[in-house]
Amino acid sequence: MLDRPEVVQAFAAQLRRALSEYADFVAHMRRDAEAMWAENPPSEYGSFEAWWRHWRVTAPFAEIQEHLEAAARLTFRLEARYRRNRHEIPAKRQAAAQDKQQALAPGPDPAKRPAQPRRAGARPASAKSDREFLDLIREERPA
Repeated sequence: MLDRPEVVQAFAAQLRRALSEYADFVAHMRRDAEAMWAENPPSEYGSFEAWWRHWRVTAPFAEIQEHLEAAARLTFRLEARYRRNRHEIPAKRQAAAQDKQQALAPGPDPAKRPAQPRRAGARPASAKSDREFLDLIREERPA
């Protein structure tokens, strides 16, 4: 399923968008919880106990938000590693093997070299970068 760079790019973009939406949701919940607690502190608690309970409630929201934002940042690493390891490195190896093979094989005219193959990781100019991951998968699926 994830054999083309544009599919992985669409997947990473869609995952990044979903993670960002969840991080925004958690940030909104955290802001509401902090504001609600600041405006309505329980009267039966002392100031230290009120602070402690407030921190125990809002700290997990902050931690969850940080994890979601870190996960969204990791999608860039996912996309770059996939492109590099599945397309760029194999294309370089293939080009090096072809160069080595052509250097070993006697040819009629060593000055003439065939055109270099297009990099496997390069996207065609006509590819849309905003295509959805599931749309690309549906295109590949046999009818």
